[in-house]
Amino acid sequence: KYTKFSIFYYWINSLGQKISICSRSEKVDIPSGKENKTATISYDHRIMPLENTSSTGTYYCKVKWNDIQKMGKGVFVLARGTGYIETSYGWEILVTLTALLAALSITATALLLWKRK
Repeated sequence: KYTKFSIFYYWINSLGQKISICSRSEKVDIPSGKENKTATISYDHRIMPLENTSSTGTYYCKVKWNDIQKMGKGVFVLARGTGYIETSYGWEILVTLTALLAALSITATALLLWKRK
């Protein structure tokens, strides 16, 4: 009875609309001696690439047997136009530190020469 089931993938957009992504039917054979026992099977579904920022929403999967259906908790996906860009301050820090050390060095040299006179 539970060896045949369907998997549905869908998402709910920012307007609350349910949009179907895909669905598939599965049939799982039960090995001898494993009858009447709980089993867990993982199914991966990759959604790539997200087309644009309107792909933002909560993505769900639902499994349906004859008389039972189970739904996942959902995964919220925020799609951004530019994506994530890691900021790098390496050069700015290096130039600032070099300028600061140069200014201190010039000041120290000037003070030493002034004290000498």
